[in-house]
Amino acid sequence: MSDTVTPFTLAVPQAQLDDLAARLAATRWPEKETVADWTQGSPLAKVQALVEHWRDRYDWRACEARLNGLGQFKTNIDGLDIHFLHVRSKHPNALPLIVTHGWPGSVIEFMKVIGPLTDPTAHGGKAEDAFHVVMPSLPGFGFSGKPTQTGWGVPHIAMSWVKLMERLGYARWVAQGGDWGAAVTTAIGVIRPPACAAIHVNMPLIFPGPEDMADLTPMEASAVAGLQHYQEWDSGYSKQQGTRPQTLGYALVDSPAGQAAWIYEKMWAWTDNQGNPEDALTMDEMLDNIMLYWLPATGASSGRLYWESFGSFGSQQLDLPVGVSIYPKEIFRSSRRWGERHMSNIIHWNEMPKGGHFAAWEQPAAYVGEIRDCFRQVR
Repeated sequence: MSDTVTPFTLAVPQAQLDDLAARLAATRWPEKETVADWTQGSPLAKVQALVEHWRDRYDWRACEARLNGLGQFKTNIDGLDIHFLHVRSKHPNALPLIVTHGWPGSVIEFMKVIGPLTDPTAHGGKAEDAFHVVMPSLPGFGFSGKPTQTGWGVPHIAMSWVKLMERLGYARWVAQGGDWGAAVTTAIGVIRPPACAAIHVNMPLIFPGPEDMADLTPMEASAVAGLQHYQEWDSGYSKQQGTRPQTLGYALVDSPAGQAAWIYEKMWAWTDNQGNPEDALTMDEMLDNIMLYWLPATGASSGRLYWESFGSFGSQQLDLPVGVSIYPKEIFRSSRRWGERHMSNIIHWNEMPKGGHFAAWEQPAAYVGEIRDCFRQVR
């Protein structure tokens, strides 16, 4: 198998965009929800407004140009093409960093932080905090290949990222992620390849045990309540994607409005907002991300990762240096004392004042600060 790394340029055919516009115009809408909030899912009026903006005002070519301007590449690992952004810093002592997204995200989540991470002196930082940044698309997501056989779960992806960093010539590097990116980054930490100096996660996969319930701190009690809410009211997507991703995929790949609504609801549920997703992210930002599901038709393939690996979201022992940032609107928040049971070398732990599940996307300056502070300990 070739180790070649090939530049990749996005050039979506206009016919594909015309087809999208026609599908949006021909959307067959359901009736309005019977409640006055989001408890039945994405409200009709909100999704109609998003689709109208998508059809009439959104500019994919602007997003395409930004991605092409950063530096996109593909390489084949274990028979699968992996798409990734690779932005090298001008600073000679920059630390290589591999950052992994989750669902329903993409490399779009990190567009605001690439500049400050790779060129800190142009963004109020110091040269010694510079990173070379590698941001892959998970298998079955974005413009990475779609697995045609089982086995592309979190452990396989983690080993593939190790191979990717080796292929790029990085002998010493660090890793970061949230959501599935946290699972992959944690798996890298469990593997503990010699080249990986440390990891950082913004959704630590650490959960309380029965013995913790008797003396919860206020923060821990809030975290437990949040996890219970997630399990009872917010986790249906994961059960569907974890059991029947193929069935769901027929709808998501065929209907752009359906794909948008499936993702948009999580933009409401998982961001730090005042009642509307647009409080945290603009419509254009959300649509840039949705397009990375619609254009490559990944409704089934992205969901299939849940079928492969949803059990990976569990506490694991980590002995390499670990950093953690806890955002207040994260799906689940761990306390440091829970973390210390499974992480023997915590080099950074911080509870943030604002932000949700999409840390780099929602709070880019704070995210960059956390990454700099954490990995400064291992430079």
